[in-house]
Amino acid sequence: MFLYCELSSKVMTSPTISIIAAMDEKGGIGKENKIPWHIRKDLVRLRDMTKDHVVVLGRNSYESMAGYYDKSGRPMPAKEYIVLTSNKDFTSSRNNTFAATSIQEVFYKVEKSGEKEIFVIGGETIFKQMISHTNKLYLTIVKGVFNCDTFFPDYSDFKKEI
Repeated sequence: MFLYCELSSKVMTSPTISIIAAMDEKGGIGKENKIPWHIRKDLVRLRDMTKDHVVVLGRNSYESMAGYYDKSGRPMPAKEYIVLTSNKDFTSSRNNTFAATSIQEVFYKVEKSGEKEIFVIGGETIFKQMISHTNKLYLTIVKGVFNCDTFFPDYSDFKKEI
């Protein structure tokens, strides 16, 4: 069982910065660098929302996602991926993936993209860095507690839209 929830903040940015996340009832988002549930409908929603858009994510999240798409033989759905990482040597074989080593560099690349809305999809460290700059949250609340070791940051400044 899961629930979709859309929230917004008073932060005004251009482009719109939106976070998409799934969490358990205690705010858990992952365990040992994996998502501890598999909800196909939610994964399809993530794919459909990010398709042909710019996506910001951390290196671990990117490598996990890229590994999944490599196994399936399908292309990754976003137009462009900006990987926020402290690893200055990070590279990707995909020509639509770019590294950023600071949040300022992420914002520079986002502004340069010309997109109206960009999506931040994880993980914990990236969510913590981006939440104060975020306009919208698209959350999936998964029923249950999954003994997670990574958590979504406080989002009490956002108000429910749906």
